[in-house]
Amino acid sequence: MLVFDIKRYSINDGPGIRITIFMKGCPLQCVWCHNPEGITIGKEKLYTRKKCIGCQTCVKICPNKALSKTESGIVTDRSKCTVCGICSSVCPANAMEISGTDYSPEEIIAEIEKETLVMDKSNGGVTFSGGEPLLHPKELLDMLKRCANLGIHRTVDTTLYASSQVVSKVMGETDLFLIDLKLMDSAKHQLYCGVPNETILHNIKIISDAGCQFWIRIPLIVGVNADDDNITRTAKFLSSLQWNNPVVNLLPYHDNGKNKHEKLGTIYNPNNYSFSTPNDNQILHIRSIFYEHGITTTIGG
Repeated sequence: MLVFDIKRYSINDGPGIRITIFMKGCPLQCVWCHNPEGITIGKEKLYTRKKCIGCQTCVKICPNKALSKTESGIVTDRSKCTVCGICSSVCPANAMEISGTDYSPEEIIAEIEKETLVMDKSNGGVTFSGGEPLLHPKELLDMLKRCANLGIHRTVDTTLYASSQVVSKVMGETDLFLIDLKLMDSAKHQLYCGVPNETILHNIKIISDAGCQFWIRIPLIVGVNADDDNITRTAKFLSSLQWNNPVVNLLPYHDNGKNKHEKLGTIYNPNNYSFSTPNDNQILHIRSIFYEHGITTTIGG
């Protein structure tokens, strides 16, 4: 299983204190993504120029001659780079990093079991995130079943952009879903996230109708989805579901993904869409719309 991060002592990825496993690969391409290193399925190299001391150890050792020193720092010829990781292993300043580590099921379980004392005391557990964990149903189901055998609470953080068959299998092995819901308009969803949203909305209804536990998380972005029309449509859709505890977590926009794009050598918001964070009055107004539809909201996370 290819993992790009393991976050311990997480308090924003489900109840209690948790360990979050970030699986690599995502079918969405959200323009504001704050984990762009999780989009590509394979391993990737990151380079932090401000850490680089210019020693050129990486340039000299690269077996494919894919690196060169320029005025912009160390530049990688992607056509030659095989992401072997030798450069990152010898970099004395940790300016070179490889995003993506292969773990066996046993190794992942060993990492999870290290946190059982904290999880038990806080009623926490493990959260499988990404990327998109549903992109790897075989590996995900295996891990969920192993955690169930250990009595560990299981959460899946997902876009729900997957087949209904995969969703049905996973929901039988999951205690809680954290569902990212961006937009109600499918064309806008396609524009900003790279895929339409009919599959996502359909799968939310499948989970709701099955009586599964789920939380909804919505990034709030002025210029994308913080307008009255989208918020009202979202509130109406969510209030129509079979939902025991209608709570929505609102996540005000931030551009923390910019730095990671720089490390990857990719461009954040390449089309220069107008994004901004909602102010306090806008957030209060948005929360009032959800409240009118019987939905409680929380901020941040």
